[in-house]
Order: sequence, then C-alpha cells, then structure tokens
Amino acid sequence: MYRPVRRKLPDERRSITHKFSIGGHEGYITVGMYDDGAPGEIFVTMAKEGSTISGLMDAFATAVSFNLQYGVPIKFLVDKFAHVRFEPSGWTGNQQIPYAKSIMDYIFRWLGGKFLGAEYAAGEANEGGETLTLRPTETDPQQILPFNVASDAPTCSECGGIMTRNGSCYKCGNCGGTSGCS
Repeated sequence: MYRPVRRKLPDERRSITHKFSIGGHEGYITVGMYDDGAPGEIFVTMAKEGSTISGLMDAFATAVSFNLQYGVPIKFLVDKFAHVRFEPSGWTGNQQIPYAKSIMDYIFRWLGGKFLGAEYAAGEANEGGETLTLRPTETDPQQILPFNVASDAPTCSECGGIMTRNGSCYKCGNCGGTSGCS
C-alpha cells in the first residue's frame, strides 16, 4: 500500500527572505530550502499582525509547506496558484512582477521566478514552459491617434490607466478613480 512520506528539512537550513508590497499591503516571504536548493517550506508574514489577511496567509503558507515536504512539485503549485485574482491587488514596485492580481498571485509568481525560471515571474507560462508572447493582430496598426492626449496626464493609482483632465483634476475613464479631487 502506498503511503506518502514526509521529507523534513534539516534543523539548520538556508533560506531566502523577500520583502513585497501589493497595493499598500506589505509583507515578507521566507523560503526554507533543502541542502540541494529546493524549497521545503514557506512563511508569509504580513505587516499588519493580527489581521485577517495575516492569519489566512500564515495558514496557507503552512499548507504549502506540507505540500512541498510531501513531494508536491513546486511547478504544480506555481501553475495552480499564479494568476489567481482577488483583492488586495495592485502595483508592486518589483520590476519582474510589476502588477499582482492578488497576494497569492505575487507569492507564486515570485516562487516560480526564483526556483523555476524568470518566465514564471514575467507572465503566464504554458505547459511546455515557454512564455506566451503577444503578437500584433493587425499588419499595419494605426500610428497616429485621431485625438489629442494630454502630455501631462498621470497614470491612475488604482488600475494604471491614463487619466483625463476633469476640471482642475484628473479622472480615470477605466475605473473611475480621481487624482484626489472630490
């Protein structure tokens, strides 16, 4: 009869700690590694200790750690949990993962980039491990826009879209956010 076997980490182990911020929610990912460099446990510490997000991320990190120790491949976990979308989401400040669709998305894209290859952090990967690239849908896309775009228009802090002037302020046509005016 088959029984799963847990491969525990040594008492003294190497680890990596990575600080992240997603839409104002700061945290740390710590990955404990086996002697061969493979991840064996993760810890996710959110800056707001005692919050619901902190408790959920701690419990989830424990479950992922057990998965890793019982032999679930990191690629399977990354493919399953990267690109899941829920709040909080937002800009990260990380050049490899500029926008995270959720904290879970960021964690697993970062893990994929660190342990599987840069293509897992940069974007969605297909079954063959190759990154999907965008191709133009038109042979000769329009080069000159038929309307004037304000050269000083900022990007929206919520969704990243280009804002348009709305009186003395700016308004995002994509999500409705404003530049601070009421």
